[in-house]
Amino acid sequence: MAEPIDHANAAPAPADAQTTRPATAASPDLRRRDFLQISGGVGIGLIVAFALPFAATREAAAGPEAAGDAAAARATGAMPASELNAFLRIEPDGSVVCSIPKSEMGQGVLTSLAMLLAEELEVDWSKIRSEHAIANEARYGRWRTGGSSSVRETHDAYRRAGATARTLLVAAAAERWQVAAETCRADRGTVVHAASGRRLAYAELAERAAKLSPPAEPALKPRSKFSLIGKDLRRLDTPAKVDGSAVFGLDVRVPGMLVAQVERPPDLGGQLASFDAKAALAVPGVVAVFEIPRGVAIVAKHFWAAQSGRKKLAIRWTPGPHGALDNEAIRKLCTAAVEKGAPVRTEGDVARAVASAGPKRTLEAVYDFPFLAHATLEPMNCTAKVDASGCELWVPTQSPTAAADAAAKILGIPADRVRVNTTLLGGGFGRRGDSDFVEDAVHIAKQMKAPVQVVYTREDDMRAGLYRPTGTNLMRGAVDAEGWPVVWEQRIASQSLLREKGWPTKDGIDFAAVEGVKNLPYAIPNVFVSWADVVLPVSIHWWRSVGSSQNGWVTECFFDELCRLGGKDPLAARKHLLKDHPRHVRVLEKAASEAGFGKPLPKGHALGIAVHESFGSIVAETAEVSLDADGTPRVHRVVCVVDCGEVVHPAGVRHQMESGITMGLSAALWGEVAIEKGRIVTTNYDRYPIARIDQTPRIETFIIAEGDAMGGIGEPGTPPIAPAICNALLALTGKPIRRLPIGRVTHMT
Repeated sequence: MAEPIDHANAAPAPADAQTTRPATAASPDLRRRDFLQISGGVGIGLIVAFALPFAATREAAAGPEAAGDAAAARATGAMPASELNAFLRIEPDGSVVCSIPKSEMGQGVLTSLAMLLAEELEVDWSKIRSEHAIANEARYGRWRTGGSSSVRETHDAYRRAGATARTLLVAAAAERWQVAAETCRADRGTVVHAASGRRLAYAELAERAAKLSPPAEPALKPRSKFSLIGKDLRRLDTPAKVDGSAVFGLDVRVPGMLVAQVERPPDLGGQLASFDAKAALAVPGVVAVFEIPRGVAIVAKHFWAAQSGRKKLAIRWTPGPHGALDNEAIRKLCTAAVEKGAPVRTEGDVARAVASAGPKRTLEAVYDFPFLAHATLEPMNCTAKVDASGCELWVPTQSPTAAADAAAKILGIPADRVRVNTTLLGGGFGRRGDSDFVEDAVHIAKQMKAPVQVVYTREDDMRAGLYRPTGTNLMRGAVDAEGWPVVWEQRIASQSLLREKGWPTKDGIDFAAVEGVKNLPYAIPNVFVSWADVVLPVSIHWWRSVGSSQNGWVTECFFDELCRLGGKDPLAARKHLLKDHPRHVRVLEKAASEAGFGKPLPKGHALGIAVHESFGSIVAETAEVSLDADGTPRVHRVVCVVDCGEVVHPAGVRHQMESGITMGLSAALWGEVAIEKGRIVTTNYDRYPIARIDQTPRIETFIIAEGDAMGGIGEPGTPPIAPAICNALLALTGKPIRRLPIGRVTHMT
């Protein structure tokens, strides 16, 4: 077996408190019947197994990945209303281990969820460790990390589990001292008797506490007593990442492990015709070459041998049926479909309002957005071992349950005979929610009867990836005699994520394709939104912020165009038309103030602003932009204001905003997966750049936490950055950006 992942302890770092609110009632109460186990054991003091309300909160989560997964699971009866699926254990040395069924991919979930437990348990942060749980559907439910939902959907359960353990430990101490529990209190991993000053460590009490009955309603700490929640504590996974002991998928080493690569058809829809492995097998270290469902596997003793053998492989492919397909052909297909969509939202009378406005006060525009790659720094990989007992996986995945299901289906065994060890993820962004790379590893390990690590090269990762859908928006708008927008018509044509995944749609509408548009918050009296499904031979998947990634750009850019048509200041117009949405106005005002709207800028600079709500959070961003001498846009400074309700880990919020902005900026400036003659030709970072340090603007993030419902954090920072940049360029040049990436538009001067 691979070495276990040991997330090192971390001491707290002093920081200012962040305003938070008490836990909401969004999740089911953690009652006595919700406990799987409160017990002691040999070498372990106290184990608390508690309920995480995944199913109950999936619909409440704004992320389509989360909601769709729940709907699909319930439709098949695979997801009960509540699973008993997480563990807190107190060990004899007083340390506390939190077992977390959520994937750590840089968003800090191993820290944030542990903070909730530690807060209620009253234990010193230096005593806390987090670890990934071992995927087990019977115990943990369907484990999927996405939709910016990890903390939102488990917040209450983790706090209640900590409070329950604290209550039991206090009761055990009171029993030993023969005093009332009300006269005792928990304090930094101990229980103290106030009157006598006596003190017992949790480790001394754990065995007895394990035999007591849990309270039906554990008392939660009031916000005023928080000592951890809302603080910038050091992340638990940082030391291991700094000293190199952290285990990502590519770090896994299993005794007897082989390494494999897969050669895949170069054409979309291409098929294997034949291959000759003689030259490949002659490469030292290559041990096998054979066909698997997605291509030809080259198995070797190490990566270099597999890579070298792959280059020697003589292979012939049947051409795919899409030889004439390229990005321009796809754009034309989307344009042809855009008027044929089904209604999503209808208010007022758009046709009459347009006729009343007349041609001088109406505007029509077409916005096109490209396929985007996930481009995770760690390419896809999976290590699989198949033997008579079943299957074991070591994999950086956002969906261990789906990985287990995929392996079980291939092997014809029950999913409970597949053990999934979730490593740290070197980026996820939705891509690692799929199991195609897991399937490759299982097919190969099954045939080799030895552990096999499948590794995608960067070229494999780009060319055989799953992409953010492409699409087209036909926009029509009108302003009244005073210049205020009175018509909003948005016709969308794009691929359907739900259809691709085999998930149900409502009234034929893919909610992921219209999020951020169906709930457009501006008070415009005449609105029509439609969506048309475009079937294409390009595989797609969730991409960070899903439909909001493109819809935030289209809506916020077209809004600025309408303001320009009506002679309105874009910031003032937003505030005027968002009067019924005070949280939106609040983030806009803060962002504008911090960015210096209305103040002089350096010559040749301009400011743009955008606001977007996604995954329960509202984010406003400004971008200060100039043009280089050759007309290339340069982003100097970004101000981000996020209202995400209650905040557990402020540093984590800031980091995720910075991450989302950088990813969104990179996509806006350069991101596009190119297709030529029916082939993906974008194969590396040379054609799909990610912003380097010298290309990344100064990012300033401000958090508003005023007691509103908790929102997600991993994705909401991404949608506003593209329109903020484009709106700044519109202000600077008078030229709207209606097709991404911006890099297509050269010499803007």
